[in-house]
Amino acid sequence: MSTEKRANINTMVARLPIVDQCEGCERIREEGGAKVCFKYAEPAFHWEDGQICLMATHIKKEVTVVKKAVNPLKASKRMAGKKK
Repeated sequence: MSTEKRANINTMVARLPIVDQCEGCERIREEGGAKVCFKYAEPAFHWEDGQICLMATHIKKEVTVVKKAVNPLKASKRMAGKKK
């Protein structure tokens, strides 16, 4: 699909105004005097039921790494088996 066709499709999509949770996101654009999301036509849908918008640039997602306890005897046996 060419860039011109994509630009025409983007102008035909009716975009709804952003919700309060969207404030501060880099994907907000000003169109027709209202702030709209450049990525989603209906931004309120992505914040329903406690969800977090996947494209939100202003929210840092916390990733927790759980270190698992390893039995040293089993670990040594695994390493001995891989050397063959």
